[in-house]
Amino acid sequence: MPFPQPVPGLVIRYAYLWKSEHLRGQEEGVKDRPCAVILVTTDNEGEKIVTVLPISHTPPANPALALEIPHETKRRLGLDDERSWIVLTEANRFIWPGPDLRLTQPGDLASIAYGLLPRSLFKTVTTKLADAIAARLVRVIPRTE
Repeated sequence: MPFPQPVPGLVIRYAYLWKSEHLRGQEEGVKDRPCAVILVTTDNEGEKIVTVLPISHTPPANPALALEIPHETKRRLGLDDERSWIVLTEANRFIWPGPDLRLTQPGDLASIAYGLLPRSLFKTVTTKLADAIAARLVRVIPRTE
């Protein structure tokens, strides 16, 4: 199967590059993790540009800058039972499909996707993200090919 089409709200497996890793000069994320697609645009060459937010088990220092994923949603997506948060303070942006997408099933390109966030949860994410952007609390980490 081919890669799925990126759409806002899709949760994917991705080698996320944290801001702290980027500042140390790394170009690759250390850990593959679920990430939520927040925005999909198209550039002048017709390539899809995808922006993702990381999902982490680490409780946020500031709860206003993260959103906990409900247990039922994690179960439906096939994620683990530990508490997890969508981090709103940083994002990665890359050309789809990028080299940092990770398969969960060998040979199955579609397995990079866990599924979609519920519409109500995604709306809350975008509202809180817009507030964080307005407060200049969000950083986009550029990814190289």
